[in-house]
This record gives sequence, structure tokens and C-alpha cells, in this order.
Amino acid sequence: MRAHVLFGVTAAVATIVLAGCGADSSDTNTPTATLGSEGGQVEIGNTINYSSIGTTTELDCADGKSLNIGGNNNKLTVKGTCANANIGGADNTVTIERIDKGLSVVGFNNTVTYKQGDPKISDTGSGNKISKG
Repeated sequence: MRAHVLFGVTAAVATIVLAGCGADSSDTNTPTATLGSEGGQVEIGNTINYSSIGTTTELDCADGKSLNIGGNNNKLTVKGTCANANIGGADNTVTIERIDKGLSVVGFNNTVTYKQGDPKISDTGSGNKISKG
């Protein structure tokens, strides 16, 4: 029960704090939320907010959405082109197909690999590994 409460609080905070991160997608759908065994995903405007603990899953930035990731011990594969990606939490392994504008890693011991793009990189966390490959 405690994990569900922690998850709910984490997702809500991520949604409120990070929802304003810019994206360039023309997708203007109304906000959607998906909660399940593979974590929680809230999409507001063109920003995907994802949070979970210990999951392996695939996310999709489509063509220019922004992405905020929170949680711990996740293995995430991100398809499509992200305008911006913000990685928080700890011990996450994130592989992103393409990032165009910015990559910010604020968590701890995260491994982030992006395959394409030339984003401005900011690593204000600790023990993070960021690479293009």
C-alpha cells in the first residue's frame, strides 16, 4: 500500500512540476493518464510524464513530444523523437531513439543513451552515465 501511495504522490508531483517542459509536437490531445503494472504515464499537452519502480517498458515520444521520467530501477526504451528529455530518480537505464533540443539528468546513478540528435546536455545529478551510441 505504501508503494502505491508513494507512486501516486510521485506521479502527481511530476505532473504538476514538469508539465510545463516544452515540446514541439503538433499533438494537442486532451490530457490522458495510464496507470498499471508497468508504471504510470500522464500526458499533458505534448509532454509525457512517466514514473514507476522496477519496470521494463517502452515509451513513445512520437514526433516531438517532451518526456519527463521519474522513479527507480526502471529499464526504459523510448521510440520516436523527443524534443526534450528530463530524467530524474535513481538507477534507471534509459535508451532514447532521438533527442533534438535538451537532455537533463537530475537523478542518481542513471544510465542514459540516446542514438540520434545533438541535444544540449545538463547533468546536475550524481553518478549518471550519459552517452550517444
